[in-house]
Amino acid sequence: MTAETRTNTPAMLTSSAVLGIVLFLLASVWSSFMIIQPGNVGVVFNRWSGSLKTVGQGVAWRVPWITQVQSYPVALRTYTMVQRSVDGSAQGDDSLDLPTKEGQHIRQDLSVTYNTSQEKAADVFRSFRGAEIGDIESTFIRRTIITTAQNAAGQMSLTDLISNQRGQLQEHIQDDLQVQMNKMGFVVDKVNLGASHLPDAIEKQMQQKMGAQQNAQQADYELQRQQTLAKAKVAEAEGDAQATLVKAKAQAEANRLLQEALTPLLIQNKAIERWNGTLPQFTGGGAIPFLNLKDLGGDTHGAAGSPH
Repeated sequence: MTAETRTNTPAMLTSSAVLGIVLFLLASVWSSFMIIQPGNVGVVFNRWSGSLKTVGQGVAWRVPWITQVQSYPVALRTYTMVQRSVDGSAQGDDSLDLPTKEGQHIRQDLSVTYNTSQEKAADVFRSFRGAEIGDIESTFIRRTIITTAQNAAGQMSLTDLISNQRGQLQEHIQDDLQVQMNKMGFVVDKVNLGASHLPDAIEKQMQQKMGAQQNAQQADYELQRQQTLAKAKVAEAEGDAQATLVKAKAQAEANRLLQEALTPLLIQNKAIERWNGTLPQFTGGGAIPFLNLKDLGGDTHGAAGSPH
């Protein structure tokens, strides 16, 4: 080792020490605060005293190696489990495998919207020992969603799960999930059921059943239509018969009144009124029509003339 080298060695060591101190100070300064992003709440944990306190968005100060700061979402956050990998929180087919009370299985898309209130943030930190929200979602929240949904679906039939009782299943899952997640400091805002994915065999059975139901409904509709037409025809026939009866009664009454009005004298008066004074000509014998001289008040002898 030369004299020059021996001279430079202390200087290099001094420079390294200074650089180390500077880096240490920078690391200490950098680790002495954390930025709480908007929509999150921070929890500050003191390792010495074990105390917890929450802070809002902005800068959260901490003492390096003594205090720990973790943030949790107070804005709504959605965890999605669906068949399409591009839409879910996990890769691949992440839809839920739901059993039915008949022992059949379907795949169900589902999403859960939740958050952490500022009042419960310390409970979340305590329950999961300061774990990040991503780790909590992939473990506790995921398992809780699966278990709750499977328990609720297992009490229902396949037909109910994919038709008229989907709303009831959704409410059941949401109510039970709210209880389980609230114990750990989370608040469930909404559970949404997406598409249901049936095995091919069950899909074919359901299509056949739905086709039979539609045919039955069509037959019932046709029967009701025919019954309605028949009732309409009966009503129309009854109406025609009633109208004919009323018309016949009116005609009979008119005939009766006319019969009562047409007395023999009235008939002759009508005939006289219409007579033009000319006696009809007959080649044969017979009575003169319409005229009855006695009824007219005339004297047959007088009318013939007085004897000469």
